[in-house]
Amino acid sequence: MAKKPAKKNAFYAQSGGVTAVINASAAGVIETARQHKDRIGKVYAGRNGIIGALTEDLIDTSKESARAIAALRHTPSGAFGSCRYKLKGLDENRQEYERLMEVFEAHNIGYFFYNGGGDSADTCLKISQLSKKLGFPIQAIHIPKTVDNDLPITDNCPGFGSVAKYIAISTREASFDVASMCKTSTKVFVIEVMGRHAGWIAAAGGLAASENCDLPIVILFPEVTFNQAKFLALVKKKVQEYGYVSIVVSEGVRDRSGKFLADAGTTDAFGHAQLGGVAPVIANLVRDKLGYKYHWAVADYLQRAARHIASKNDVEQAYAMGKAGVEMAIAGKNSVMPAIVRTSSKPYRWKVGEAQLSRVANKEKMMPKSFISRDGFGITAKCREYLEPLIQGEDYPPYKKGMPQYVMLKNAPVKQKLSRKFIVK
Repeated sequence: MAKKPAKKNAFYAQSGGVTAVINASAAGVIETARQHKDRIGKVYAGRNGIIGALTEDLIDTSKESARAIAALRHTPSGAFGSCRYKLKGLDENRQEYERLMEVFEAHNIGYFFYNGGGDSADTCLKISQLSKKLGFPIQAIHIPKTVDNDLPITDNCPGFGSVAKYIAISTREASFDVASMCKTSTKVFVIEVMGRHAGWIAAAGGLAASENCDLPIVILFPEVTFNQAKFLALVKKKVQEYGYVSIVVSEGVRDRSGKFLADAGTTDAFGHAQLGGVAPVIANLVRDKLGYKYHWAVADYLQRAARHIASKNDVEQAYAMGKAGVEMAIAGKNSVMPAIVRTSSKPYRWKVGEAQLSRVANKEKMMPKSFISRDGFGITAKCREYLEPLIQGEDYPPYKKGMPQYVMLKNAPVKQKLSRKFIVK
């Protein structure tokens, strides 16, 4: 009789900027693990991402009711806390990896589920590659998440569809507002969206206009070098034709020298340039050069926290990625990421695929040239065909007294077993 594989516990953590649907992936992981109690013991979550593993600050998700875990599906943000912390290479900081293995071994953890973007895929890959060398094998599975939609291999990233829906709707609604006031007041509205290198979110602003809703929309992509003269000429043309214009600008727009228009001169935890706000830069340019009255807004956290109008397709895909990650681990797979494979756009159909982390880590998927209009300030029909299915469907959270009802977990701590403390610098 074949010997049953030893039952191991699982570690799950959320990383980087959170989304409206990352908790749906968490629900997918935890609920699926609970269905396989013969293979997976408890699911421990890292409090504040990978930092929770390094500091042995673990959360026992078994203390949460089935109802609470199910409610994660309609709750935005990161229920266990996230972080922006990138593990260095083994040669640079071996003690971090040794500490992870020490914690995993102490808590009998054999499965590692890391829910994040490109940097998280890199962390997952490193742990997978080096765990055996450090004497404690770990099955590392990356669960995709990023509002930027810039992970390769997967057709789209969980989190993006809901942000895209929010930006498309907000751009349309704000455009209606400006249109009603432009005769005697504001003529230009500027909305700044996330997207450091890839303009996927900015492109979603193009969905605000459609065949039966003619709106003047100008988009500034990070993939297109900012040309001040062409931009101002187009803005002037739109205002002359419509009386107003709405401008969707990505935070990552650069000038001819390659410098971010909004570069604040500082960097974040990953060494990325800290951007200080491009909307006022564009708005002031329009005022100074064209004399138009303006208003500007920064979508910021609002765009990625807007669970109240999340895309149903996005919610379903986020959950499916968490579920598939656990199923891949149970099947013995390692160093992989579940991916979304589009099989049809009209009608929209998709299935779960698989990507090797070596093809995902530290790689960015940019907007294809065929998705950006010839003048560089709009989207093409091909782009619209790609984007439209991702924002479709409504999946409203339950409401009470006019407010969405989101779950706040107990996040009960796991008793620490190691005497040595670890300080995260």
